[in-house]
Amino acid sequence: MKRENTDYAAERASARRKKRSREMRTFAVLVCLVVMTAVLYLAVSIFSWIDGRMKDQEGGILPVTGDGVKDPEGNGSVSGGDLAGAGGSAENPEGGPGEGSGEISGVNSSSVIYSQEELDGYMAVARQEAAEEVLDSIRRGLNEGETLLETLRPLFPEEMIVYSGGKYNFVPINRSLKQSVLTEENLNILENGEYQYMQDGQVISHKGIDVSKHQGVIDWNLVAQDGVEFAFIRVGNRGYGTGKMVEDERFDANVQGALAANIKVGVYYYSQAITREEVLEEANFVLEKIKPYEISCPVVFDVEKVSGEPGRMNDISVEERTEFARLFCETIQNAGYRPMIYHNTEMGAMMIDLEPLEEYDKWFAAYSDKFYYPYEYKIWQYSQSGRVQGIKGAVDLNISFAPIWEE
Repeated sequence: MKRENTDYAAERASARRKKRSREMRTFAVLVCLVVMTAVLYLAVSIFSWIDGRMKDQEGGILPVTGDGVKDPEGNGSVSGGDLAGAGGSAENPEGGPGEGSGEISGVNSSSVIYSQEELDGYMAVARQEAAEEVLDSIRRGLNEGETLLETLRPLFPEEMIVYSGGKYNFVPINRSLKQSVLTEENLNILENGEYQYMQDGQVISHKGIDVSKHQGVIDWNLVAQDGVEFAFIRVGNRGYGTGKMVEDERFDANVQGALAANIKVGVYYYSQAITREEVLEEANFVLEKIKPYEISCPVVFDVEKVSGEPGRMNDISVEERTEFARLFCETIQNAGYRPMIYHNTEMGAMMIDLEPLEEYDKWFAAYSDKFYYPYEYKIWQYSQSGRVQGIKGAVDLNISFAPIWEE
């Protein structure tokens, strides 16, 4: 979404450079933390497995099947011969046969005993292999040009890693929410940089844009000829410093032009509300403005954190921000329109509670070809620097994964 600040693009670029610098300074520390986490997890897992196996077997003896030692993973037996012996012998780390001598009274001659020394040896090997695997993964990702976040994220599949507030935040994924089923294998990137989503070899996505006064005068007929099927048009915004509501000066012209070109229209309002009264003021303003028009796509509550500026909405609580989003959507829905919430990874992971907002469709912004965000969304804003016929300069590009308009 485009904001009122005319220096927005420059601020974003500066913020990205500062962010990259902070990432590199913390890289060495993060590598150590990742390795320590992997080692600790592996050690606890091994100890837990050993403890459980020992409790299940009298005297700490592992049973065998036939003539071999039972595979600790439950995959059958492996050849072992006569493996019993005082002071022991054991399987090698690859699960192959070992050798031993001596006898223990009352012990099955085809059984094996693990000594503490042997267990320590297995754990040392496992720790070394785990550490090398983690480091190889990090090295490979960085060598391939991935950012630090892109490199670390696959190592923590049950958490979202979000860089916010000058640090890396590990946020548990809520599996009770609707999960995204999008896959990178189905993403088709055209030569001009546009994205399509495929299913069974067919394009199922729909091309869209979102615009405001920042795009200037738009030739909507040329936009339609470029394959744009839907457009979200900004109704207005509340100043993130002054708190003053402002109508977008190109709203009426953009809605009328898009509808005349047979492009489906939705709208959005960039909120900086910090009270319930302000949220209702914004929602009612939107309803009044769209009343004369055929709005077949959703009416969107654009909830964003202002970067580089003291945005009014930055400092309210998660509970308040969530309640404001719910109140806006509820007001829009009661008026007979379909509400939607626009957000990004930081907002969805840390700044709103998605559970009370589960019933409302989501519009998600992420400028990457990776489907990292775990939760379901209907529209994806994948670029803020797209090019479309009929628009001078950059424009936000979107795809929906199904028709989002009501006939």
